[in-house]
Amino acid sequence: MARLAQTAGLTDIQQEILATVRDFVDKEIIPVATELEHRDEYPQAIVDGLKELGLFGLMIPEEYGGLGESLLTYALCVEEIARGWMSVSGIINTHFIVAYMLKQHGTQEQKDHYLPRMAAGDVRGAFSMSEPALGSDVSAITSKAVKDGDEYVLNGQKMWLTNGGTSSLVAVLVRSDEGHSPEEAAAKPHKSMTTFLIEKEPGFGEVRPGLTIPGKIDKMGYKGVDTTELIMDGLRLPADRVLGGVTGRGFYQMMDGVEVGRVNVAARGCGVAQRAFELGVSYAQQRHTFGKPIAQHQAIQFKLAEMATKVEAAHAMMVNAARKKDSGERNDLEAGMAKYLASEYCKEVVEDAFRIHGGYGFSKEYEIERLYREAPMLLIGEGTAEIQKMIIGRRLLEEYRFQG
Repeated sequence: MARLAQTAGLTDIQQEILATVRDFVDKEIIPVATELEHRDEYPQAIVDGLKELGLFGLMIPEEYGGLGESLLTYALCVEEIARGWMSVSGIINTHFIVAYMLKQHGTQEQKDHYLPRMAAGDVRGAFSMSEPALGSDVSAITSKAVKDGDEYVLNGQKMWLTNGGTSSLVAVLVRSDEGHSPEEAAAKPHKSMTTFLIEKEPGFGEVRPGLTIPGKIDKMGYKGVDTTELIMDGLRLPADRVLGGVTGRGFYQMMDGVEVGRVNVAARGCGVAQRAFELGVSYAQQRHTFGKPIAQHQAIQFKLAEMATKVEAAHAMMVNAARKKDSGERNDLEAGMAKYLASEYCKEVVEDAFRIHGGYGFSKEYEIERLYREAPMLLIGEGTAEIQKMIIGRRLLEEYRFQG
């Protein structure tokens, strides 16, 4: 059992789940991850294995066929999976954000219709906020839904959908000015947004009338998982596909889901950093210079000490953010801190492990090369470091308001 990143207070069931996932990662993911990643190949066999383990229903309530586990259990599982291959944890993340949004905000009919199939892994979820010209400014969304009788007509282009091709259910945030004057919509854009649930066929091209998923975006890292655009051109949806049944609540529904996503990204950062540390500390004991293993050189020991401390600190903050959300309390401060710290520390730990490997770290034969290309995605996913600092700063000013 590794000494780092242990979590106190887990139940026997949680420990059993994590042991099962870690065993799966060690046997089924790590041995094939680098080869699949270099081919940019979707890990179908791994995904099928996760489905058999029931992980697609991990946080879905038992009444809908899921395991009914906590966000903490989910985050710890993600940490283990990302330790094996970060792309696999991305396949699960968007699925869980959609399932969480349905559980928290869906109508009873929507929960009954989607959650049992999502728990079984038969329906895979993706969610979409970003657009080509949007960046971090969600209020600038231009994709739009217009009411037409008993239906809505959606038009617009979305960007950066993880699982855009392989998913069969997409939660999409669009502007819907229904019930608002143009002046009101301009003054309070967040109140003029609605989340729609779009069912589609997996694959690329026109996946349903009015909806096109172009081919995969070619990325520096984070390969295997498909990242795509989504184009809506006269897409018609019935009114019962509005999440929660009421328009104008989409921004708040998405932000609730993104808090879960930020804990997930923090967990991914922890997992990748753990793997980088494992690779670095192992290589340092095998590689010899000046007549002894480089691990015996003080400069390398200092690096290992710093790496391990960052792994431990990031894990502790991620666990705290997950437990805060599980308690029912607001956790945007904790999730923002955890995501910010874990992603930054992950990048630093991976780079130090890369440096320990020396020239061999630049070779595709070594696993650290893959991690070096994967870590930067965590600096951007679910909000950049700058966005996290804005969230953290605003919440701190709320908590520590000057009483003059």
